[in-house]
Amino acid sequence: MTGLKTNEREGTRAVLRHARVSAYKVREVLDLVRGKPVHEAEDILRFSERDAAFTVGKVLHSAVANAQNNDELEPEELYVSACFADEGTTIKRWRPRARGRATRIRKRTSHITVIVSRLPDEELQRLQQHRRAEQLAQRARRVAGARRAEGDTRNRADRRRGVPIEEAESADEHAGHDHEGHDHEGHDEAVEVEGTSAEVAVEPESDESHAVSEEPDAAGSEVGKAPEAAPADEREGEQ
Repeated sequence: MTGLKTNEREGTRAVLRHARVSAYKVREVLDLVRGKPVHEAEDILRFSERDAAFTVGKVLHSAVANAQNNDELEPEELYVSACFADEGTTIKRWRPRARGRATRIRKRTSHITVIVSRLPDEELQRLQQHRRAEQLAQRARRVAGARRAEGDTRNRADRRRGVPIEEAESADEHAGHDHEGHDHEGHDEAVEVEGTSAEVAVEPESDESHAVSEEPDAAGSEVGKAPEAAPADEREGEQ
């Protein structure tokens, strides 16, 4: 029993005929992308170092466009179900050699065929879960990088101010948790200080201080008292 013929393969195809590259070189590139999802096959061809990868990439893009426009399939749901290269016409050229002889030059060509099909439902679900996990991982890396950059900026600012990095980190960790507690404690301390100062200001003086302040100082009063002026009649009699 013969296998499945080329024209009987299911899927959307694109064919490039008489490509100026040998089928042997193209087959080595096609082996890299056979059975791969379209986005993964495109990445492989983009970073491949073989010249035939550029030509195969064009054929792959054409097959994906045919599936999207003609069969109304989503490019994200496609994979390379089959790809092969057949030998095309061999172009013959001649090169002059010594003693009037000539050497034949064979320029090989090939026919490149790429067929894309929709992924099975189970494989499609697994691929979607894998993509979702990659997106979450990328988002987590971006958030971690932003936090790391913010921390580096804060450390540079602390170094410019002369604050040790360990003290700055510990202060940042406890700032969020103890902010409300510190506010209440500071308020209580302020109230206590105000009450203490009021008590000191209103505190009455002792009885001894009142006694000392109320007793007249006879010596001081006599010394500080100015002499009374003599009457005018006495001053005239003296004269």
